[in-house]
Amino acid sequence: MSRLRIFNEGEPGTPLQVVRDHAGMAAELAKIGVRFEQWEANAPLPPGASPEQVMAAYRADIDRLIEDNGFRTVDVVSIHPEHPDRETMRKKFLDEHYHKEDEVRFFVAGSGLFTLHVDGRVYEILCEQGDLIGVPDSTLHWFDMGPSPHFVAIRFFTEPDGWVGYFTGTDIAQQFPRFEAGQAL
Repeated sequence: MSRLRIFNEGEPGTPLQVVRDHAGMAAELAKIGVRFEQWEANAPLPPGASPEQVMAAYRADIDRLIEDNGFRTVDVVSIHPEHPDRETMRKKFLDEHYHKEDEVRFFVAGSGLFTLHVDGRVYEILCEQGDLIGVPDSTLHWFDMGPSPHFVAIRFFTEPDGWVGYFTGTDIAQQFPRFEAGQAL
């Protein structure tokens, strides 16, 4: 189940607010400029679907986002618990950073934990199958795919070189809970 928890930046043990319904999550995240939507496939996807099948199943929503936001590259990434580089990949995203373009991800399957640091608050968003999150450029955040990652996601980019992170060097991300897939946070 998708979930949003909001904390004061100095109090990682006590959420100020917990929201579990999609409409409530979208409303709270919109207050800080974050897009949160629910998508449904227009056709059933078989297990192990190819990137082309995934893109075809969500073509209408993909085309809408491209038209509205000028994305130039769209791809599908699939990470599984046996991936040989899973630990390195997880570590790459765990520290606070920002991008010079929106970070937009749609979870076709599986889950991941986006955590945003905005105006003295920390917004922890558990994204699961069917969730689209759009983090505005320059928003401080980190992402945790967990120690046994499992997700298929559609990624959107405006820059041809894709993901480029600018790290802040702070330790705030280490102060907040990590994502353990399947574990209630």
